[in-house]
Amino acid sequence: MATQTVTVARIYLREGEHLLGKLIKLLHDEEKVSGVTVLRGIAGFGPDGELHLSSLVDLSLDLPLIVEFYDAPERVDAILKDLERHFGLAHVVTWQAQGRLRSD
Repeated sequence: MATQTVTVARIYLREGEHLLGKLIKLLHDEEKVSGVTVLRGIAGFGPDGELHLSSLVDLSLDLPLIVEFYDAPERVDAILKDLERHFGLAHVVTWQAQGRLRSD
C-alpha cells in the first residue's frame, strides 16, 4: 500500500467537559473515521492557567484528554467543521503527514 499525504487532527479536551463519549460516538457512527486514539494526560493546563494534575493522593476527574485521528486532508477538514458545529471545540491542531489509508 502506497503512502499519501494525510492530515492528522488532534483535539484537546478535559474530562470535566464530558464531551469524550459524544465525540467518539460521532466520529465512529456518523463520520466513519477508520481509527481514533484517545490519550489521557497526567498533567496539563489551558488558557485559564488552571493546573490539572494526577496524583496518588487525589485522582483528578478533570485531566487532559487528547483525541487524535487522521485521514485525507479534505475529509479531515469536513469532519472538523462538523465537530465544530456539534461541540464548538476550542483547541484543535492539525498538520500534514505521510500515511497509509485503507480504501475499503
